[in-house]
Amino acid sequence: MNKDNALVVFSGGQDSTTCLFWAKREFKQVYALSFRYGQKHEKEVDLARAIASKAGVDFSVMDVPFIGRLGHNALTDISLTMDEQIPDGAVCPNTFVPGRNLFFLSIAAVYAREKGISHLVTGVSQTDFSGYPDCRDSFIKSLNVTLNLAMDEQFVIHTPLMWLDKAETWALADELGVFDLVRHETLTCYNGIPGDGCGHCPACKLRREGLEKYLSTKNNK
Repeated sequence: MNKDNALVVFSGGQDSTTCLFWAKREFKQVYALSFRYGQKHEKEVDLARAIASKAGVDFSVMDVPFIGRLGHNALTDISLTMDEQIPDGAVCPNTFVPGRNLFFLSIAAVYAREKGISHLVTGVSQTDFSGYPDCRDSFIKSLNVTLNLAMDEQFVIHTPLMWLDKAETWALADELGVFDLVRHETLTCYNGIPGDGCGHCPACKLRREGLEKYLSTKNNK
């Protein structure tokens, strides 16, 4: 396994794009892997491809529509109205896609193994995890152990954003020299609008609040 290479699970959103450029700083060669899982905003894959091209990294896409078919959620089912916050009595908002990060990272590990890559990078964050249980540090650590046992390898899953809030994620993008690219060319919006997005879905609200906090802090220095 090549310890100088890394594979980024890459959606073309704010978090994974920041992680892509973090990986470019930390590793000699970086690969990006995106997924089509039946998401309503599949244009994110096209944006991911364009960003990967600008970054000069190898880019691949895998079709895994079964993920979107396994359960009912607002990101894959057009009949559902998106939760803007976790409803009373619910564990997660209906934008949670059950098993998504579990499948993404498991598939990424198999893909990485075939290429001799031991480092996996994902943009999950427990600080701003929106109620998604598969963004928690405990899940990532557990899965890392499971993947190593399942394939008798020594993968290392990196989560550069795990303990950063959205303002700190913007700060990292700025430090990496990709603030403008992340702001204008990524797709975080659950309604599929690039850049600053629709402004009212949960992802856009979190992104905007973090941006305003970061810019306020930066301008006051």
